[in-house]
Amino acid sequence: MEAHIKQELKAASLSMFSKNFVGIFHGSISSKVEEGKFIINSRDAVFDNLSDKDFIELYTKKDYRWTNASIDADIHLNIYQYISEAKYISYSMAPYMTAYALKHDKIVPKDYFGDQIINELAVYDPGNFNTWYSRAKDEIQQYFADHDSDMMLIKGYGLYTYSRDLKTLIKKIAILENSCKILHRAIQEKNHRNFPIS
Repeated sequence: MEAHIKQELKAASLSMFSKNFVGIFHGSISSKVEEGKFIINSRDAVFDNLSDKDFIELYTKKDYRWTNASIDADIHLNIYQYISEAKYISYSMAPYMTAYALKHDKIVPKDYFGDQIINELAVYDPGNFNTWYSRAKDEIQQYFADHDSDMMLIKGYGLYTYSRDLKTLIKKIAILENSCKILHRAIQEKNHRNFPIS
């Protein structure tokens, strides 16, 4: 079972890297194996070329393995402990959604798929970045507890999302990023600026 999960996560990571949702060393992805146990990428994982050794099995009780795990491991653990629907979790920093969130308090897609799947997503202001990682695991978990959403877009930081299904998780990231790309280009068109087609 765990070998199958690692294969799933490797394939998902490569897909997310190719779409620029995660970078060489930033981003995280995990899967809940059973109650109190999950698999997450290592601290130094390179997302376009993950192998089995780039994934670490962690338990609720911390041990030596946590030192090599992603710096986001505490955040993932907190979500798994409090959100029963979470089977997969990812942290991504796709460029269009991250950039759009810098200047807007919410994302309201104007394209069909964004409207139907996302509808509207608030942008969370994390405040002081210097203290963000000490607060993140509690604030992210609390946000999910307080909002009827499986996505949390954090200003200047990126997107946390969870799902019971890995394909659904990646699909929603892709739809949100594409919606933000469309919104960004619509603003540029309105301002009569030239922008490259890519």
